[in-house]
Amino acid sequence: MDNSQQLPDDFIKICQSVTAKRPRAVIDHIMQYGFVTTEELKETYGYNHPPRAARDVRELGIPLKTFRVTGSDGRKIAAYKFGDISNVRFSRVSGRTGLILRCDMRQVRRLDLLWQGDEIDIYERLKQQAIKLDKEIPEFVKEIIEKELRRHSDSY
Repeated sequence: MDNSQQLPDDFIKICQSVTAKRPRAVIDHIMQYGFVTTEELKETYGYNHPPRAARDVRELGIPLKTFRVTGSDGRKIAAYKFGDISNVRFSRVSGRTGLILRCDMRQVRRLDLLWQGDEIDIYERLKQQAIKLDKEIPEFVKEIIEKELRRHSDSY
């Protein structure tokens, strides 16, 4: 890791919780070397569209800064490093993949929750309830959220 940037423990935990292959490769490379270039993403990891890999990381709520470096052939290419993490609230609810409630959204593309610590027990109970009702967990969570939203909207 580049010694010029100290990473908070919360940030490291979020980075380590990423399981998707493409963003995890970007994150691991940046944590080890301080930055990653589009050339490295293409040559080392085989990603034909390196900016998509960087976007995957950003969509998880992890800030990246893009800057220019000189590639092996002398051309200017993009490189990525972690952005300003000093005033970022680290949670998996940030970014595109989190549950974002907006009036103009017609569809939530994905529900991505991180269960840790005492929350694991809650998840296990939720899973057992879903099994008893013969429902998939995402469907069951969606129903719970819809009920809560209706309950809160009726109180206003």
